Amino acid sequence: MGRSRRSIPEELLLLALDPATGTTAQPQSLDLGLAGAQLVELALAGRIAPDGDRIAVVMARPTGDPTLDSALELLRRRGSPVRAVHWIGGPRLGLRQIYLAHLERCGMVHAVAGQMCGVLPTTRYQATDTAISRDIRARLDSAIRTGVPPDPRTAALAALAHAVGLGKHLYPGNEGRSSRSRLRDLIRHDPMGGLVAHAVMDVQNGVAVQPRRPAAPAPGGPMQTQQQSHRGSMARVAAH
Repeated sequence: MGRSRRSIPEELLLLALDPATGTTAQPQSLDLGLAGAQLVELALAGRIAPDGDRIAVVMARPTGDPTLDSALELLRRRGSPVRAVHWIGGPRLGLRQIYLAHLERCGMVHAVAGQMCGVLPTTRYQATDTAISRDIRARLDSAIRTGVPPDPRTAALAALAHAVGLGKHLYPGNEGRSSRSRLRDLIRHDPMGGLVAHAVMDVQNGVAVQPRRPAAPAPGGPMQTQQQSHRGSMARVAAH
């Protein structure tokens, strides 16, 4: 399969797949990263665009990718731009299994049935073409090593890899510390990738569930007027 047909969610999942164990690193945060990767892919396809910290649909025409089109339709039904952190933190868990099944249908991985402790059934996944995974990793390594600004896809992939915690999987130990730091720095090279990567990290840190504080009133605005007429305001409150 050519590189042009690999989406960012697919590449993120292949990057997270451990060839030795057949499992994915950071499984809990990976679902969030895949939701963010879908947003980046839709943005690159011209279907959505950032609007501050929100995501707006700019073209509702399907992409031809059923999984992406499902996300696009959900965004369209919202009717108004949605905050990236709310979208990524929404009830769409299970994307990891959806994309693993998708990669299996595409022939990029194959499932290996097994058992845990000789009792519990398990499924592990092995890449069928390790050259694809090597190509993905080589792009990240090149961006980290050379310092040359990467293309938008690689920049977004790096941002999401950092956001879900793949840095310690890709560049482990003390010897990988500088590479992990540079991986984090790549987040600034793609605005959309940076937006969703920060949203993924915010969800993990619980920011998505925090109530938004009301904006402070401008000087001379209603609050100042209310303070100037404090007695009248208290009288109205008491009347209620």
